[in-house]
Amino acid sequence: MSRAHKISNMIGAIVPFLAFIAAIVLLWNRIVDWSDLAVLAVMYVLAGLGVTVGYHRLLTHRSFMTHKPLEYVFATLGSMAVQGPVIAWVADHRKHHAHTDEEGDPHSPHVGHGDGFFGALHGLWYAHMGWLFDSHGRAEGKKYARDLVEDPGMRFINRSFLGIVGLGLVIPFGLGYLFDGTLHGALTGMLWGGFVRIFMLHHVTWSINSVCHFFGRRRFAIDDHSTNVFWLALPSFGESWHHNHHAFPRAAVHGMKWWEIDPTGAVIRAMKRVGLAWNVVEISPERQAQKQAPERTAVAA
Repeated sequence: MSRAHKISNMIGAIVPFLAFIAAIVLLWNRIVDWSDLAVLAVMYVLAGLGVTVGYHRLLTHRSFMTHKPLEYVFATLGSMAVQGPVIAWVADHRKHHAHTDEEGDPHSPHVGHGDGFFGALHGLWYAHMGWLFDSHGRAEGKKYARDLVEDPGMRFINRSFLGIVGLGLVIPFGLGYLFDGTLHGALTGMLWGGFVRIFMLHHVTWSINSVCHFFGRRRFAIDDHSTNVFWLALPSFGESWHHNHHAFPRAAVHGMKWWEIDPTGAVIRAMKRVGLAWNVVEISPERQAQKQAPERTAVAA
């Protein structure tokens, strides 16, 4: 991959976040203030952990167990992220793992996009957003998420998706009014804690599909193109240690080195300490060493 190609990929990944920061600076004390950012932070963490703890590590990979009511809480919070109903999300992601970077993968940047510079750009775009208009939500629930299909509570949450999305806008509206005491505060709370939060979380999650299968670092001997991308670790709650995850899909903790920040893994460990999680799957250093590649690599493929 050429240097220009690498730069273009990086620009496509970070420009939305730079634009968001610029919007805060330009609109400070006009459309956004500290109360709006507080609502944004609260809603981002709740919906983000709903996806990472709930949709992903709990419901997709069963990397730990918890009480059924808590499963439903996490599934509801994940639905507020507006990334699709819970059964469809889990089915898509399990299909991704069954066919990673091969035919059948719902969002691989490496399959069927042509060669050369423009083929690579098309693949990056497809994995980031293009698949949403093509293969998103098409994985068969009864095949890839039978356990959720057979759960009456999950079926109810799945059917209630649009209502839960609406709740994810009503909550920041209420928080904005609580913090500011005015209709204006309620509306800006909904803007930043609702719509802006959805935009941010969407692009972070989609970057795991695109950026974390395109360039970054690898250390395990596995056949797909997954990578670890350190600068996405905090906004993704640790999901960007994506190569680690593909090497050990059932691991509850994706940050496998002391410096690999993994807030989701920390939440699951905290839940275990207080009795809210059990059968937590963690990967020993010995198992990691068995799958270690002969030489760590930085890739852009």
